[in-house]
Amino acid sequence: MTTQPPRIWTVAGVTLVLLVGSLALFWPGIAMYDSVRQFAQGLAGAYEDWHPPVMARMWSGLHAAVGGTSEPMFGLQMALYWAGFGLIAASLARLRRARAAAVVLAIGALPLFLGWQAVVLKDTQMLGAVLAACGAMAWWRLRGARVPVWAVVAVAALLAYATLVRANAVFATVPLAVMLFGSGRWWTRLALGLAGVVAVLMVAPLLNHGPLGAASSGVERTEALYDLAGIAVRVPDAPVGFTSLEARALRAGHCVKPYFWDPLGEETRCAPIVARLQSRPAGELYRLLIAAIVRNPLAYAAHRLAHFNSTERWLVPAGWPGAAPPARSEPNSVGLGNPGAAARGWQVAAKWMAETPLGWPCAWLTVAIVGLAAAVPRASAPPRDLALVLLVSAITLELSFGVLSIASDLRYHLWPMVATALATVLLWGEWRRSKRAVRIGGLALAMVLIAGTVARLTLPTPPTS
Repeated sequence: MTTQPPRIWTVAGVTLVLLVGSLALFWPGIAMYDSVRQFAQGLAGAYEDWHPPVMARMWSGLHAAVGGTSEPMFGLQMALYWAGFGLIAASLARLRRARAAAVVLAIGALPLFLGWQAVVLKDTQMLGAVLAACGAMAWWRLRGARVPVWAVVAVAALLAYATLVRANAVFATVPLAVMLFGSGRWWTRLALGLAGVVAVLMVAPLLNHGPLGAASSGVERTEALYDLAGIAVRVPDAPVGFTSLEARALRAGHCVKPYFWDPLGEETRCAPIVARLQSRPAGELYRLLIAAIVRNPLAYAAHRLAHFNSTERWLVPAGWPGAAPPARSEPNSVGLGNPGAAARGWQVAAKWMAETPLGWPCAWLTVAIVGLAAAVPRASAPPRDLALVLLVSAITLELSFGVLSIASDLRYHLWPMVATALATVLLWGEWRRSKRAVRIGGLALAMVLIAGTVARLTLPTPPTS
């Protein structure tokens, strides 16, 4: 009979302490505006698809089973979060990589990541589910063992929930699943993953409107409207979809922002301009968008690059909004409460961290690309292979924001940032053997950081509302 090394039990104990401490610090969790709406839907039993209904359904079921308001969902996502970090750390400890295990737990305890995980939100539900799935796979894969069937089923369930709980999660979860469970060369699995993304994008609305019983909110029109408007304000004399008069009105009203699509929905200013197109079927809007892209490819590229820069938080002013996790719940009438003063202090530290390169998705994307370049040429080995899975998942999600994204909140990037940090730990030995990739990547990262810092020092302060 073999016994686990004592360090595994040390990791388990530290992880349990971190979980209990996180729950105590942030109890009963923090609810943002989106969360308030989802909980209200769960209480009323009436769901819509603006926010993925699977989370509201889950919340409703937990509320009925154990009571409380935000507490059950907060406890669930925090338990999944630390289970993922703990399993990966324990797996490394079993390989006698104690320092790497400690670094993994330290990543989970970073103020920015833990501060966001305290917020009951679809993004953090996704992060917790994917982390737990990867942790379960690491427990067997990092020692080259076969994953038992029951664990594969559990991982599949976690990834399915993560896919449904966040509209764009498919760009991370499907490539991750294919890389984990598929066979063949990595680029073959990647191609299969991209095909799977298309399939899930087609099936997810059917699930939301069918078994999950969500009413249509028109959310599927937002991307097309945002991009059509972004093109129109750049070529107001020859727009597609919008008339020239509407395009000029959009420009005069400052209705198109690289940061987010929200001004287009303002009832007193921009919504009347887009009302005519808003009433059109989604399929017609996307056909118009394709025609607009073909006719004005440079305008489309300028619009999408401006938004990509905004959401990646590269050449932006200091204090770019939407980075720091909130310290208090959105005011509400459904009983969602607030944590204490200690949590507010923690979120101040998270806000400071968000202003550093550790809070810039562009920096993490650069590291992920360098990591991929360093890992691909290396021989297959459990840590390298798992790191490759994490990096592919992180990069595909980040690159998807260049085409499908309408807002710049940092919370959308939590999984790619965490996945890249974990992959960096797994690849630690590979960095030293990939000197050329590290040199080129280090230069690229330095350029990204220098340009981002100059932008923050020179660009005017952004508005606070």
